[in-house]
Amino acid sequence: MPVTKKIRCLIIDDEPPAQVVLKKYIDQVEKLELTGTCNSAVEALSVLQAIPVDLLFLDIQMPGLLGTKFIRTLNSPPKVIFTTAYRKFAVEGFELNAVDYLLKPISFERFLTGVNKILQLNLQPVTGNQSTNESITESSHEFFYVRADRKMVKVLFNEILYIESLKNYIKIVTASKTIVSRQSISSLEQMLPKDEFLRIHRSFIVAMNRIDSFNGESIDIAKNELPIGRLFKHDVNMHLNDK
Repeated sequence: MPVTKKIRCLIIDDEPPAQVVLKKYIDQVEKLELTGTCNSAVEALSVLQAIPVDLLFLDIQMPGLLGTKFIRTLNSPPKVIFTTAYRKFAVEGFELNAVDYLLKPISFERFLTGVNKILQLNLQPVTGNQSTNESITESSHEFFYVRADRKMVKVLFNEILYIESLKNYIKIVTASKTIVSRQSISSLEQMLPKDEFLRIHRSFIVAMNRIDSFNGESIDIAKNELPIGRLFKHDVNMHLNDK
């Protein structure tokens, strides 16, 4: 059985309070492993030369060298999530193929959205005789994490029936359980495979392979009748008729 390793992270930020917040968030995600913290890009360069790193949580406005300029100096940079208090660097950040761009102060929900994007990229190294693509038995794009009951809960995409918005919370209904998490349905929608899930209403996202029946007004899943929103009817009918 192949053994998947954690995603090795490095924090690069000259603000101690920001380091503390990111450390706390990383500790709460099972798949992440903090390899160290650096106060500047120059210090980070020495660390990257010494140890393997998969993911950088990188501040931009730092003394000596901007985080964006630092990335340009690297021949094969790790994946990057920028963490900054300045919106003005967003365009340049995404031009550098950043996975995400988090504005300070960073909430745990927003941090988790970025981390779930990383998990879907399948970064974890694998040991074994087979190639990486062949030897992964549970690839990272098959699940994501949400915070519920003070824990990080793994949710498998193929177990989801539907997702419902409850104001500031979401309810993820699976075949075996219901998970309630404090985040928006729109942020969760970004994590879902678009060919497997369909937004049918401002308050509902459904797993298309779990639909039992439908008409122009509603969709039935596991004896639950879910409404199709007026603004979503055209897209819903187009997707379901194609299926």
